[in-house]
Amino acid sequence: MHGRVIRIERISSRAGVIEEPAITSKGYQLADAAHGKNKHHAELAVYAKSLDEVVVLINKGFSLWMSAKGKRASLIAPGSLRIVRSEDGISA
Repeated sequence: MHGRVIRIERISSRAGVIEEPAITSKGYQLADAAHGKNKHHAELAVYAKSLDEVVVLINKGFSLWMSAKGKRASLIAPGSLRIVRSEDGISA
């Protein structure tokens, strides 16, 4: 797995929408599985400044908030995400 991360996709996106990683003024928002059933709480959020940093956290088991225009953001588990890199195409 080489190359810069250019996109993160939800493997099974909601019908009719294109979901992208949710980004806030603090960066891309993720949730640590170590927080169990409370991982979705905003005060426990972890932020990453780049997609490359996001992938490092996903590989450690963090879930990623994904959103689409007009839809509420959803917390997506690492196994339901596809990482797209500039150099080698799609990899998981």
